[in-house]
Amino acid sequence: MCQPILTISNLPEPEFENKVSNKRGYIIFDDNKPIGLLRYNLFWDNTPFCTMLFIDWNYQGKGYGKKLMEHWEADMKSQGYGMLLTSTQVDEEAQHFYRKLGYKDCGGFVIDIPGYEQPMEMFFIKCI
Repeated sequence: MCQPILTISNLPEPEFENKVSNKRGYIIFDDNKPIGLLRYNLFWDNTPFCTMLFIDWNYQGKGYGKKLMEHWEADMKSQGYGMLLTSTQVDEEAQHFYRKLGYKDCGGFVIDIPGYEQPMEMFFIKCI
């Protein structure tokens, strides 16, 4: 059901090539149709950090996001990592999803620079 990522949209070409060559993401399929993706980086160059989790709107609430996160967690554990990070903005419902998966709040920050303002970014951590 989950396969190494083949394509990632909305990334500059060099970062796309980096994601593909370093296998830093996954696409989840339903009946051979791509319905979601998870991509990640290494925070501090040593801690997996989920930078995007997206499930097509028509497939949300059906367990695909949970399956994708669990697949990523298992893959990261098999590679020897013991801790994971992710984040979401405080005005997004994803915070509740991450907490249900066992992630704990671990801080946040506010960007208030004119032209770059956004709601507070919340960070979550999980031991695997």
